[in-house]
Amino acid sequence: MKKFLLSFGLASSMLGAFAQENAKPVSGTGPQMSIDKEVHDYGTIPQGANGTCEFTVTNTGDQPLILTNCKGSCGCTVPKCDTEPIKPGGKTVITVKYDTKRVGPINKSVTITSNATNTPEKIVRIKGTIEGAPETPTSPMKEENPMAPVEKG
Repeated sequence: MKKFLLSFGLASSMLGAFAQENAKPVSGTGPQMSIDKEVHDYGTIPQGANGTCEFTVTNTGDQPLILTNCKGSCGCTVPKCDTEPIKPGGKTVITVKYDTKRVGPINKSVTITSNATNTPEKIVRIKGTIEGAPETPTSPMKEENPMAPVEKG
């Protein structure tokens, strides 16, 4: 019985230590990232339109927040983020440029990596549809024969 109680006590203390090790930090401690929106919806826009949008990041923690990387899911989605430390309560803007020469639906993501204790890696999305330019009817052109004799008048 003593061995059982000793084993049970040892296992309980190990589980308690493991739980503490994986516990999330208390809210407000360290740098904390908050973003104004999870998704930017362009709606339906014409081909070649301005494909720029912005996400505002706020440091809601009590230590400087550093954005270490912003990466688009493909080459047509190009994010730009400032890597200067954001003071507690401070804000920065991440600008995302989508290539609107491509026609069709948009469903892309941007991964933001930081030193935030609440979300060290955050994914935001852009969505919408790019409409192709309407086709204009072509008028029949007169065929000119460059070899035809020129009339002199």
